[in-house]
Amino acid sequence: MKTPNRLDGLPPLELLRSFEAAARRLSFTEAAAEVSLTQSAVSRQVQQLEGSLGVLLFERRHRALALTEAGTVLQRAVVDSLERLRDATARIRSAPAAREVAITCTPGFASLWLIPRLAHFTAAHPQVDVRVSATLDMQDLERSRLDLAVRFVPIARGNGPALFEESVMPVCAPAIASVLQTPADLAGQTLLTIDAPNHHEAPTLDWEPWLQVMGLTGLRMKSVLRFSHYTDAVAAAVAGQGVVIGRMPLLRELVQDGRLVAPFGETAASRRGYFIDTSTRAAGNRDAQDFVRWLRAEAEVVRA
Repeated sequence: MKTPNRLDGLPPLELLRSFEAAARRLSFTEAAAEVSLTQSAVSRQVQQLEGSLGVLLFERRHRALALTEAGTVLQRAVVDSLERLRDATARIRSAPAAREVAITCTPGFASLWLIPRLAHFTAAHPQVDVRVSATLDMQDLERSRLDLAVRFVPIARGNGPALFEESVMPVCAPAIASVLQTPADLAGQTLLTIDAPNHHEAPTLDWEPWLQVMGLTGLRMKSVLRFSHYTDAVAAAVAGQGVVIGRMPLLRELVQDGRLVAPFGETAASRRGYFIDTSTRAAGNRDAQDFVRWLRAEAEVVRA
């Protein structure tokens, strides 16, 4: 079934410009000068319009034109339509273009590092909307219409400017830290971790760099609580439900304000880091470029 065309039943729209000028000036000659056509071309277009409608729009008098009743009806309709178009065009032109920065990153980076600092950027750029897509999926920036990504990848695979490298160490609530005298005491605690994509992997996989440094590669903890997201494991640690591997500097503020404690102090490099990846869209978006500069400045503060 053929889809109805909204223009069905309307006269040829390209003819209405000449008609409107002739109806307003009541002169084919003056209308021709206005629309940059010859007098005979305007006359032919009006005749073509009349033919498509099956009525006369003008009375042709000696050296003068007069609108017929049908011509008057059409003129009013055309003028009304043009006024509405002018009003809509003026509103569109006067409306400020939307300013937006769209970023994708991991849920942990978004919740633990980006969002607590985001007010600094929005305060300095109040006209800029920020859209954060927090996901573990590696989104395609061009296809998803994103300006930039903060990728959490092994350092050897990092592309673009590096924000910071990650280091890890166990962290827990102060009450649990008080009973941990040596790293071996972790064996009596609950491990807070996230589900690995490969369920055959050890729950302490993220701990391996630190365990190797401490000589505890065979460590087994009393019990395990698994979560879908790292932020949930961190929340459980703050609530005193066990010990989580602390990804620094994501947890820096939680340690600084005492909600989490690093009972053994020493960190280990995880050989992973956070890198900025920008899209071609960002090259033409000054706000996105400002956002990248702001991210790097915030990271400098963390490294200081």
